Amino acid sequence: MNSGQAHSSKFATVIRVTSGNFLEMFDFFVFGFYATYIAKTFFPTNDPFSSLLLTFMTFGAGFLMRPLGAIILGSYVDRVGRRKGLILTLGMMALGTMLIAFVPGYASIGLFAPFLVLIGRLLQGFSAGVELGGVSVYLSEMATPGNKGFYVSWQSASQQVAIIVAATLGYLVQQTLSPEQISEWGWRIPFFVGCMIVPILFVIRRSLQETEEFMARKHKPNLREIVQSMKSNGLLIILGMMMVSMTTVSFYLITVYTPTFGETQLNLSATDSLLVTFCIGISNFIWLPIMGALSDRIGRKPLLVVFTVLTILTAYPALSWLVSIPTFKNMLIVELWLSFLYASYNGAMVVALTEIIPVEVRTVGFSLAYSLATAIFGGFTPTIATFLIRETNNKASPGLWMTFAAICGLVSTLILYRKNKMIQTNTMLAK
Repeated sequence: MNSGQAHSSKFATVIRVTSGNFLEMFDFFVFGFYATYIAKTFFPTNDPFSSLLLTFMTFGAGFLMRPLGAIILGSYVDRVGRRKGLILTLGMMALGTMLIAFVPGYASIGLFAPFLVLIGRLLQGFSAGVELGGVSVYLSEMATPGNKGFYVSWQSASQQVAIIVAATLGYLVQQTLSPEQISEWGWRIPFFVGCMIVPILFVIRRSLQETEEFMARKHKPNLREIVQSMKSNGLLIILGMMMVSMTTVSFYLITVYTPTFGETQLNLSATDSLLVTFCIGISNFIWLPIMGALSDRIGRKPLLVVFTVLTILTAYPALSWLVSIPTFKNMLIVELWLSFLYASYNGAMVVALTEIIPVEVRTVGFSLAYSLATAIFGGFTPTIATFLIRETNNKASPGLWMTFAAICGLVSTLILYRKNKMIQTNTMLAK
């Protein structure tokens, strides 16, 4: 195979393995954008704030299933292979998506409506517990020498494509239907589209081949060995979780929560909020592979330290400036800056996490650290942001939550790179 064919084959493999990531983030973003309509449909109360809070709590509940999915499904992936595990997670995620798309509203079936939506979110969360880990590990194991950061960054980049597509669909729905139509049934259209692309994603992912690195391993750990390894590496998992917290909080703040923040706190139109989110998706998509590739050249640590410090110094002041002058232009400027901080940090963080986890439990270890961070920090970011604004009467208070996450990321990075010699090694020497 010549270099051109090899490059084309690698590119096709990246598309196949990241396809499930697309569905996951597409669904999550659509749920966040239409939170106000979902609140009215499934969680009607006399207080709009309470309805919205219940909706975001349901959104966050799915993340509580991630650690369980990380352990159970991650163990499965580390025992039987990356390919089979990724096909299984896609199937479970698709089932959760279809459940949310077709469940009748509270007015039709009463309490069964929010209950079934919750079940759908729990299914999505369970499968997503290992989806990101499985994809990241697969990409790291198929990467060419010296390019792990670039390859693994496409795990996150694929999510940005989902945001761009979802924002575009939302914009078309917004321009085509009346507010009454959107509230009654139009908000379901993007979910239906998600269901329609599921068969395509299955065909794409089924063509995956197992990674050579996994096939070369002579010993596949059983569940008992995996659990024992997780116990012995408990501190590593906790530090990895803290490292991921910066990623999950900033991501859900600038994507899932942005439309709600723009409409409810800045009094901007839904169209303006969608356009900002669309631009964020493009910005993330551009910066993630650039910073992943840069981490291959200068190492992970410099990027992790620089961008957590920048976040600590600028996240809250930027949002304070925005809420004092809440215009479309200012929201775009602030969100693009936060996007740059997120993507620059995440481009180095994801591949760093694959490198610090022992190879024999790489999928379950990565997934557990990532899912714990998402369950504790990121998944409830819309809920926490809504709560902070209500309790402090400060519309910029979500910036404090992002600052806290950045502090966690900085502290964990400094500890990990001091104690773990493996990740101090230049990235180009990493296997």
